[in-house]
Amino acid sequence: MNCTKCKTKAVIDLPRHNAAFCTPCFTTYVHEQVAYAIKHQRMFGPDDRILVAVSGGKDSLALWDILLKRGYKADALYVDLGIPGYSAKSRAKVERFADTVARPHGVTLQIHTVQEEEGAGIKELSDLVHRPTCATCGTIKRYQFNKAAVEQEYDVMATGHNLDDEASRLLGNVLHWQDEYLDKQSPILPASVEGFAKKVKPLYRLSERELAAYAVLNKIDYIVEECPMAKGSKMLLYKEVLNRLETESPGTKHRFYWGFLEKQAKAQPAATSMAEKDQAMLHPCKTCGQPTTSEICSYCKMMSRAKVSK
Repeated sequence: MNCTKCKTKAVIDLPRHNAAFCTPCFTTYVHEQVAYAIKHQRMFGPDDRILVAVSGGKDSLALWDILLKRGYKADALYVDLGIPGYSAKSRAKVERFADTVARPHGVTLQIHTVQEEEGAGIKELSDLVHRPTCATCGTIKRYQFNKAAVEQEYDVMATGHNLDDEASRLLGNVLHWQDEYLDKQSPILPASVEGFAKKVKPLYRLSERELAAYAVLNKIDYIVEECPMAKGSKMLLYKEVLNRLETESPGTKHRFYWGFLEKQAKAQPAATSMAEKDQAMLHPCKTCGQPTTSEICSYCKMMSRAKVSK
């Protein structure tokens, strides 16, 4: 198997593109996909300050690596959830990457420790508030990432969501006809109201397999294990279904998700009305000031319940 571009020996084949690449050409392909996503979706410019949400996994570390190599000013934030046997490993991967790759670029890694800031690890908090661990985790991460981006005046917050993530999320939203989530499922979420950071997903054109290969070929040390709290997640089931379809018909995932984005782009007036709807429905939380549809935001409600339950 030879590289489609330079005809030397290939190290990876991409059936969905009917192509194969050697290491240098594959790295170029990945960078070009990210560059296209940034430009096509108008995610950010060369002078914007970017905050990358990192987890220690292949996707977020690959994203940080790509942005730095392309000359962007990209700091990162890691949320330590305090998961026994997992968080310490993932944090070590992030800190090692920051020390060896990121800091020479003059950027910083910030760490938010849930045990210290929220007063308990993620498992204990979810038990206190009687919510699934993943839901508790999502609430804390969304809140803390947005808080850091807004308070430190970053122009944009970037996450490592890939094509598999977005296709499986779309499948779940379609299966349950969750119109509100479908309206907002996009590689870019503008800062529609004051207090919300602009959020982008520069990896949406790349598959999980491609990003794993990029990490390995570029010697990025990442945590391979899935979060133990994700066991039984519906998203993992949807990914498995899409993987089977992809095996039988390469390109299924990107046709499904990119086709959705094309239809969404044709409904720009609907997107405008969604921003207007946000402005009409959202107002500052009385406790923390972050935008919410209720008097008190979900994070502050959760933390209040946790304190009462202790």
